[in-house]
Amino acid sequence: MKNLILLISIVCLNSVSTLAQNADKEAIKNLLEVQRQAWNNYDIDGFMEGYWKSEDLKFYGSNGVTYGWDNTLARYKKAYPTKEHFGTLEFVLNEISIIDEGSYYVMGEYHLKRTMGNADGIFMLILKKIKGEWKIIADTSS
Repeated sequence: MKNLILLISIVCLNSVSTLAQNADKEAIKNLLEVQRQAWNNYDIDGFMEGYWKSEDLKFYGSNGVTYGWDNTLARYKKAYPTKEHFGTLEFVLNEISIIDEGSYYVMGEYHLKRTMGNADGIFMLILKKIKGEWKIIADTSS
């Protein structure tokens, strides 16, 4: 009887954990969708809402590491100065995996369709739940 109760307890705890992870993954997908829509509306400020507003934010791209939210915003504004540079963004999310409770990584592809020439690449994001909201704390894009 003790073994049965232990087995049921383990199954219940595993189910709760799986449900929580599924909810986290959906929330992360929603965050990235909000970012995509903001980008496609030429709304860099809305796009940046997905990032952790901290000097500890890290963005690693082809020009090296950019530290901090303000510097990352300035980097985006310099690299994408007009609506034509923004184009239309699509994501392919290849994997969303838990690192530990309250943090995940996302690996995927971006596809930017523009009249001035398309841009495609890959990314890896690290997200952390901060004050009840998912935020990107590190971004590697190429």
